[in-house]
Amino acid sequence: MPQTLPYGSWPSPLTPEAVSQSSPRVDGARFVGDEVWWGESVPSEGGRVAVRRRRADGSVETVLPAPANARSSVHEYGGGAWSASDAGELFYVEKTDQRVYALTPGGSARALTPESGDARHGGLTWQHGVLLAIRETHGRGRVPTRAIVRIPLDGSESVVLADGSDFLAHPALSPDGRRLAWIAWNHPDMPWDATALRVRSLDTGETLDLTTGGRRAPLQPVWIGDDELLYADDPDGRWNLYRRALDGEPQPVAPVDADTGGPIWILGTRWYGATTDGRIVAVRTGGGDEVVEIAPSGVRPTGVPAVAGAAVDDVRGSRALISGTTATGSAGLWSLDLDTGAIDLVTGGAGSWGPEWMPSARALTTEGPHGPVHAFAYPPTHPDAVAPEGERPPYVVFVHGGPTSHVGPAPAAKTAFFTSRGIGVLDVNYGGSTGYGRAYRERLLGQWGVVDVDDVAAAASALASAGLADPERLAIEGGSAGGWTVLAAVTNTDVFSAGISRYGVGDARALAEDTHDFEARYLDGLIGPLPDAEAVYVDRSPLSHPERFRVPLLILQGSEDRVVPPSQAEAIRDSLAAHGIPHAYVLYEGEGHGFRRAETVVDSLSRELGFLGAVFGFETPGIAPVSLG
Repeated sequence: MPQTLPYGSWPSPLTPEAVSQSSPRVDGARFVGDEVWWGESVPSEGGRVAVRRRRADGSVETVLPAPANARSSVHEYGGGAWSASDAGELFYVEKTDQRVYALTPGGSARALTPESGDARHGGLTWQHGVLLAIRETHGRGRVPTRAIVRIPLDGSESVVLADGSDFLAHPALSPDGRRLAWIAWNHPDMPWDATALRVRSLDTGETLDLTTGGRRAPLQPVWIGDDELLYADDPDGRWNLYRRALDGEPQPVAPVDADTGGPIWILGTRWYGATTDGRIVAVRTGGGDEVVEIAPSGVRPTGVPAVAGAAVDDVRGSRALISGTTATGSAGLWSLDLDTGAIDLVTGGAGSWGPEWMPSARALTTEGPHGPVHAFAYPPTHPDAVAPEGERPPYVVFVHGGPTSHVGPAPAAKTAFFTSRGIGVLDVNYGGSTGYGRAYRERLLGQWGVVDVDDVAAAASALASAGLADPERLAIEGGSAGGWTVLAAVTNTDVFSAGISRYGVGDARALAEDTHDFEARYLDGLIGPLPDAEAVYVDRSPLSHPERFRVPLLILQGSEDRVVPPSQAEAIRDSLAAHGIPHAYVLYEGEGHGFRRAETVVDSLSRELGFLGAVFGFETPGIAPVSLG
């Protein structure tokens, strides 16, 4: 017989400790001979990225043991911090010094790049016997220089293959080793605004720009011959695949009203790959993700269960490695055999709790002031508890970062942490999010702090109007750009009764002055170029209107955050204190932009639940209420 308990007070096996140890994040994967290698975050080891391998007999070993940490700092967000040769030699970027090292399993690491505090490496990729990387060199000025380099394995000086742009990504070496293709872009554009696909002859140095004209953002070149490329482009508003001979015109490949591609927030992300016999494995995103095979005979679903965050990490022969998250919230890495259709789970899977604790996503679309708003709702879910008749549940609105990011229909362990206790979660892909085409993405241009706020408020209000949520107990939480939306929403609307900001932006002018080079001109598009738009920056910034803070806030911040420094969080804290608004502020020593350590995840989850219980007036068994100043 189910227990009748108030929403928010249901007992749950999803403790903060269990959530912190839930399905580890896969950080790239590769076929190495008859083995599968992958990167994996380890929260219990300070969030370091290890490299594992599954041998042919099914046994799993650690290739990169502690304390080594495969983490790149290129663009601050990193990515592509490891690769491996076909013979089984690991190449990785060590977090502590950003040098590239080589390691044979069981042996000692040897440095391939010189000791220098100025150089960072990322986007490592082993292609046709050559190790390529993006090198970012920091001098005395604020603006670093970047180049695609070939890193010799004998420790000699790296060779620059391409440079001359503010940013570069996706280096691809032709099978004969004579040409290099890559993606380039310059300030003030971001890589989802406008990029160029370039090809250089390594014999003559002649460079071709293959995607001139219009606002287009090509992605991820893949050679399907010595003189033919497969790539993604969005001339019609959706990232679709094209193939092009270097002396020919682009030819669309199975176009569809979905995106095969996404924002290059981290280096090395891959959305498709090609087999030697002409088939393509690709991710298509239209709200959720689907992994398909594109063959001359047509397009078919592969059955890989990833519906969110899907990536095609590697393709060899008829096999592909796919990472992502399932509709039940299980992160994993799968090996797909295109010939047989067999799907093998390499690593990942459900948490220590049963599937009955995981909520199912309900896709919602509501009309907002600027057009349709897409979201996924996760209602309170518990196998043995119900709420008193007539009580409507509290909800937390999750606001993703970026703001040019995307959430799919896959509940994270953190989502279930709340829903299993009787707190609903609404995950909103507000205007500006990827996954719905360029027009939806560009709804945010010049309107950051307006469209995102209106959209999350419209989605939450629609849920309450439908009787699915308690309108008096709506909270909003987000990190980074999502934290900005949290702060703007609680100061500019009366929809939310509480807010949780993780390393959120409170002062847009300070962000423009302090942030790193990758995003140094991002606000030109989101708000406007300085100094012409300074008045808009001032008006949009939550800290410009401290008198508008009127609901309780929980502020969580990392001490080593270089994207949104602690000074922003501390200014928000001081403003709340000055105006007598109930609040709590927590600074996590050693954490950067995003929390990785298990102890931080445990503490922050506990504080979030304790904060909601204190504000909304329900008991939180096993979690102490947060004391508000």
